[in-house]
Amino acid sequence: MFKKKEVGVKKKKQMLIAEILAISMLFATALAQSSQGNGAKAAPAGEPATKTAKSRYRPDRFAGRAGEYYRLIWGVDSLSVKWTESGEVIRFSYRVLNAEKAKALNDKKNEPSLIDPQAGLKLVVPSLEKVGQLRQSAPPEAGKAYWMAFSNKGRRVKRGDHVDVTIGSFQAQGLVVD
Repeated sequence: MFKKKEVGVKKKKQMLIAEILAISMLFATALAQSSQGNGAKAAPAGEPATKTAKSRYRPDRFAGRAGEYYRLIWGVDSLSVKWTESGEVIRFSYRVLNAEKAKALNDKKNEPSLIDPQAGLKLVVPSLEKVGQLRQSAPPEAGKAYWMAFSNKGRRVKRGDHVDVTIGSFQAQGLVVD
């Protein structure tokens, strides 16, 4: 009977030691991370802390409340600008949340343009003889994605450039070309 109590006490001591070790390891890890945050310089924005580490974090495409502005005022989100067809075409796409608010983006009367202020360029949507303008102009429907293609002859707009897209009174500023 004495041995059973002794074994039970021994197991409790082992568990207590294991808990103390686990807590001390967590504390040491937290302390090391906080000291790195205070003394070490942070990596420049957009670059991982080390060259070999890859981050899965993708920052919000819009600064501050811009994404909320496009959703509330224009009824669109998921705005993106992509470098396609070896750079000869820049594709602007968006997803419609509210069809009534997004009507202006699909209106044929509103001439779209893509402006690269750094390069001093204004790109337009080309119009092909048999196809017409390279943009969707059907009435928008909520939940669907729409696009338009801008001609980038000479490949003067590059990946990483910050561009502005205007369609009538709609303006999306500071979009990054992917």
